[in-house]
Amino acid sequence: MERSYPKVFVSEKAEKTVREGHPWVYADEVAEIRGDVEDGSLADVVNAKGKYLGTGFYNSASKIRVRVLSSNANDRFDEAFWRRRIRYALDYRKTVMGGDLRCSRLIFGEADGIPGMTCDRFENVLCVEIACLGTELIKETLYTALLEELAFRSERVDTVYERNELPLRLKEGLGQEKGFYTGGGDGHVLITENGIKYDVDYINGQKTGFFLDQKYNRLAAARIADGKAVLDCFTHTGAFALNCAAAGAKSVTAVDVSADALESAKRNAALNGLEDKVCFVKRDVFELLTEAEEKKERSWDYIILDPPAFTKSSATVGKAIGGYREINKKAMKLLPRGGYLATCSCSHFMTDKLFRQMLQAAAAEAGVTLKQIERRTQSPDHPIMWNVPETDYLKFYIFQVI
Repeated sequence: MERSYPKVFVSEKAEKTVREGHPWVYADEVAEIRGDVEDGSLADVVNAKGKYLGTGFYNSASKIRVRVLSSNANDRFDEAFWRRRIRYALDYRKTVMGGDLRCSRLIFGEADGIPGMTCDRFENVLCVEIACLGTELIKETLYTALLEELAFRSERVDTVYERNELPLRLKEGLGQEKGFYTGGGDGHVLITENGIKYDVDYINGQKTGFFLDQKYNRLAAARIADGKAVLDCFTHTGAFALNCAAAGAKSVTAVDVSADALESAKRNAALNGLEDKVCFVKRDVFELLTEAEEKKERSWDYIILDPPAFTKSSATVGKAIGGYREINKKAMKLLPRGGYLATCSCSHFMTDKLFRQMLQAAAAEAGVTLKQIERRTQSPDHPIMWNVPETDYLKFYIFQVI
């Protein structure tokens, strides 16, 4: 049967990347469009000879002109298609997260075949971000499928909150907004991760309210914390600090420049009866490390660096590398021989290769040697697709510094 979608003819470069499984066709890779195609609607991607490559959401306002959904010419993009995508995503999480979906990323955009959509679950709340026009136009179908599939699994969810504030939405021709799609509440929900309780502010907290991607990295960091004096830099909601305190750290100092973040971290400490085991300090981490280095302090034998992304584009990677190198070098200098360092980057543009090179340079400048204990990445509910490098963003290393 002849397909009725408009055709987007693409360059050889785009043909190669689509055939290799990458779902994005950029504006400068489009050679011709045949047929009337509305923004947010479906279009077929074809090569110069008209051979079918895939079907996806078209958007003339976006630098990503087509987000390919499928390379199967027999697919029909109806409610059943999207329900299958939702079901596959939930089945995958049920397997890789030990059966616990209560606090998990349920949808991770292109990694789950649902472009531009992020959905985090915090107990009975789904917090959603959408950064693709085509996905925005079918969100009711997606929400209905999500809620029904969760109910089928006896997973109770009664609230969907939209955090559609991403600047990327403007580039998609979408507005920025947030609010309840269904349900309601005060924007706070109590979750438990690794046995630690947190008060998640899904209305005003960063991103969707809590960073679920470090779940197992927090456990890894806590495994070596027993009896140690820990400095947790960029503590945010206090997650690394609380995991280490609960694991038997001798002392924990949690640092953040944000007063709001520290208040949140203090509330979380109180929820777990750990308020007397963690000292919270409002300081700029760079300034604190610099001052400690100048005073030749040796107050800590375990330092954790979990900074925000220093770069969100390829244009600023060079500057970001300098920032990462500086804080890691200072941390290495502050540690005694045989001390421990956990360090990470959450920027896709700071690749693992660049991160490793930076750490090697920082160690050389600090005059130390790194003994690698663990090399980790994001938790598996944030799956990495090898054909979509953009899904691979979190680097996490634990070293002994000698």
